[in-house]
Order: sequence, then C-alpha cells, then structure tokens
Amino acid sequence: MATETTEAAAHGAEAAGHAAGPGMPQLDFTTFPNQIFWLLVTLVVLYFVLSRVALPRIGSVLAERKGTITNDLVAAEELKLRAVEAEKAYQKALADARAEAQRIAAETRAEIQAELDAATAKANAEIAARAAESEKRIGEIRASALDSVTQVARATAGEIVAALGASADPKTVEAAVNARLKG
Repeated sequence: MATETTEAAAHGAEAAGHAAGPGMPQLDFTTFPNQIFWLLVTLVVLYFVLSRVALPRIGSVLAERKGTITNDLVAAEELKLRAVEAEKAYQKALADARAEAQRIAAETRAEIQAELDAATAKANAEIAARAAESEKRIGEIRASALDSVTQVARATAGEIVAALGASADPKTVEAAVNARLKG
C-alpha cells in the first residue's frame, strides 16, 4: 500500500508539472497577447484616473499653495516697508525728542545761570554793604581806640610826672602826648 501511495503522488506531481509548463507562467509566450491587452487596459484606466481625478486635484493644491505663497510674500514685503517707515518715524521722533531735551536743558541752564548771576550779584551787594559797614565800625573802633590810647597816655604821663615828684600842667602833658603820637 505504501508503494501505491508513493506512485500516485509521483504521478500527480508529473501531471501538474506538464500542465503548468516549464518555468514561470509570466514568461510563457503563449500568454503574452493576453498580458499585453490587460497591461494596456490598466495603463489607460490609470491614465484616465490620474489625468481626470488625481492630477487636477494635485494641480489645484499646487496652484493654491503658489497663490498663498505669493500673497504671503507680498504681505511680507508690505510689512517690511511699513517696518522701515516705522523705524524712520521712530528715528525722527527720537532725534526730535533729543533736540527738544537739549533745548530744554539749554533753557534750564540759562535760567539757572541767570538766577545764579542774580544771587551772586545780590550776595556781592550784601558783602559790599557789610564790608562798608565793617570798615565804618573798624574806623569807629580805631577812632575810639585812638581816643582811649590818648586818654590813657595823658593819664599815664600825668601819673609818671607826679610819681617823679614834679607837678605837671595838664595842658603841657596833653601837648607832649599829642606831639609824641604824631611822630
């Protein structure tokens, strides 16, 4: 029974091998016209599907992207121009503000200098007035000191003459003191 099974299996394999033919079925020349027909049908179907459905959609997406990119570039260029204009306006405003600050500083310096000059003039006037008053007082003190020295010198001279045992006339003592004070 084992031999019958082995022979049947070998016979079935031989029959299958002869029916399929030698090698790969795609390379069998007898099926080439059929394969070429279906290849052409498939290519035509793919061409129509791609040309009527897929490629128009892809083309519209690409056109939309190109339009969007172009619009974005135009908007970016406009924004760049606005930014340049804004920067120029900022620089001008900054220069104007600096000029105004310098003008205000110059006016403030002038006002402060005027106030300082007025205060200095007032202080100089006060100092001159006080100096004149001080000179007057010093003159008065000198005069009173000279009078005091003269009186002390007269009294001292009279006392010295009296201590020496002589009598001195007050007019003579005054004349002698006045002569000595003059030089």
